[in-house]
Amino acid sequence: MDLRMLGLDNPLFSALAHLADSSDDHEKSFTTPTRTYVRDARAMASTPADVKELPSSYVFTIDMPGLKTEDMKVQIEEGNVLVISGERKRPEEEKEGVKYLRMERRMGKFMRKFVLPENANLETISAVCQDGVLTVTVQKLPPPEPKKPKTIEVKVA
Repeated sequence: MDLRMLGLDNPLFSALAHLADSSDDHEKSFTTPTRTYVRDARAMASTPADVKELPSSYVFTIDMPGLKTEDMKVQIEEGNVLVISGERKRPEEEKEGVKYLRMERRMGKFMRKFVLPENANLETISAVCQDGVLTVTVQKLPPPEPKKPKTIEVKVA
């Protein structure tokens, strides 16, 4: 905004106008998602999963066709967040002169995060990959025993 056109050529008005203009840029830096956030959001959106609750466990199933077990990672973060991640890499053995006519299979990093409930037993998590399907099983903790009422003897005074 040019304050001289309004007849306000005072340095104080110029400083205030500069602060007002720069506050818009400052606000955008806090509301614009970071590159890491956008990358993680894309990786999570492109990784579909099935989640089942069974009487004694929770089962997470994710399709992982063509991946080796060393390209997959199953972790617990922040106490109770199950993170399933990995990377599907492009084949390196391409011959010279080969040109893709269509490339539809997803390549790159993938990730899913699941907040586990309080009754999840974090010590008994298993992960098995069979026929391109990763199955992560989290056993449930046994339910707490109900507290029995405490009987207090009434004495005669």
